[in-house]
Amino acid sequence: MTRRLLSAAIAASFLAIAANQAARGQDEFVVRAVEVADPKAVFATVESVNVVPARARIGGILVELEVDEGDRVEAGQEIALVASQSLALQIEAINARIEAAQARDAQAQIDLQRAEELVGRGVMPRARLDETRTAASVARRELDAARAERGVLGETVSEGAVAAPTAGRVLAAPVTIGSVLLPGEMVASVASENYVLRLRLPERHARFLSVGAEVRVDAPELGGEAAAVARISQVYPQIQDGRVIADAELEGLGDFFVGERVRVWVGTELRNAIIAPADFLETRYGVDFVRVRADGDSIHEVAVQRGRPTIADGVENGVEILSGLAPGDVLVAP
Repeated sequence: MTRRLLSAAIAASFLAIAANQAARGQDEFVVRAVEVADPKAVFATVESVNVVPARARIGGILVELEVDEGDRVEAGQEIALVASQSLALQIEAINARIEAAQARDAQAQIDLQRAEELVGRGVMPRARLDETRTAASVARRELDAARAERGVLGETVSEGAVAAPTAGRVLAAPVTIGSVLLPGEMVASVASENYVLRLRLPERHARFLSVGAEVRVDAPELGGEAAAVARISQVYPQIQDGRVIADAELEGLGDFFVGERVRVWVGTELRNAIIAPADFLETRYGVDFVRVRADGDSIHEVAVQRGRPTIADGVENGVEILSGLAPGDVLVAP
């Protein structure tokens, strides 16, 4: 019985020591140097992936304009109407031609009916009947041609309606009612609702950009409390004016003004840095301190210089330590 109680006491002691070591491990952090990308602050602009112009298909005078800068439109929505006085005159002329062709067709049908009766009674030769039938067929074809021409003019008039080429927001409408437009002239430019952050970096940083790389956006730039992380979706192969251009995707950019400048941080060259959890730092009188475990169980405080918040090597809520710590130091949570 005594041996059983002794074994139980020893087992309980081992469990207590293990639990103490586990709890102690959660309250400690071993400092090590990790590779981080050296962040570079650049300005990105909020831009639409596609800006499509809505163009007039016919020439004429702008008689209706239904949109203004900033309005949202749907694909195919009618936003303007262009009218041509010459088309109206052409339609009046073709209507007169149709009326004349209808009269000739009616007369030709009467002549054909009369010729058939005369041929039936043997008064008119059959050759004359063939001529009359041909004249009636020609009059009917002329009427059909005039009607088809009026249909073409009607379709041309309908092309005076300017439709939005895509769903999005109107960026510019550089025309007013009464403006004279030529075929193909822009009535409005529409930005699709797919917005990106467009970065322009010096070409020496081109080799550090890749699709999927993270780009950090400061919280004040987004009007929030926490920094947001965007990811590069496209790197353009053409370098313009010594700068490489890349697009980064980030949710919530649809509420921004197109062209607004946003400060972002892009990782460039890799370097070694010391990262510590922010929970292990204490700030007193403007100075940051950490508790370091020395040889044995003695703990002393060390003043450190805090750097930029950095997430690296699985350390959440990490902070770069610029001075005061070395790899291998054991930090103790306050």
